[in-house]
Amino acid sequence: MQVRGLLLLLALILLAATTEAGKNKKEKAKKDGSKCEDWRWGPCVPNSKDCGLGYREGTCKDESKKLKCKIPCNWKKKFGADCKYKFESWGGCSAQTGLKTRSGILKKALYNAQCEEIVSVTKPCSSKIKSKSKAKKGKGKD
Repeated sequence: MQVRGLLLLLALILLAATTEAGKNKKEKAKKDGSKCEDWRWGPCVPNSKDCGLGYREGTCKDESKKLKCKIPCNWKKKFGADCKYKFESWGGCSAQTGLKTRSGILKKALYNAQCEEIVSVTKPCSSKIKSKSKAKKGKGKD
């Protein structure tokens, strides 16, 4: 009987502790959050050079915020890090220009960024000729 009472008391203490922890998380979220819903976000500005970690500023009525962001260093700077595109396969090599071309259609614009609907990129043609993969050694040979 005493063991049962002790277990019940322990369960109530644990329940009260988890409830308090849940309240603290909710209060913290409310403190950091804002009631404003019409945020306008600027572009990601790197801390140094033209890529890497940085921040973006947002404004809503009289409020302003800064969020951490990152611009990948291998990203096409022409499009910006906030414009995501779905690209088709590379086209054939043009003998006149020595370039391959492909286009991409806008998939997602983050933070209401101003993005072009269709973009086109080029790269130099490869001088290497890709060979077909060779058969694995030791298999199928007598």
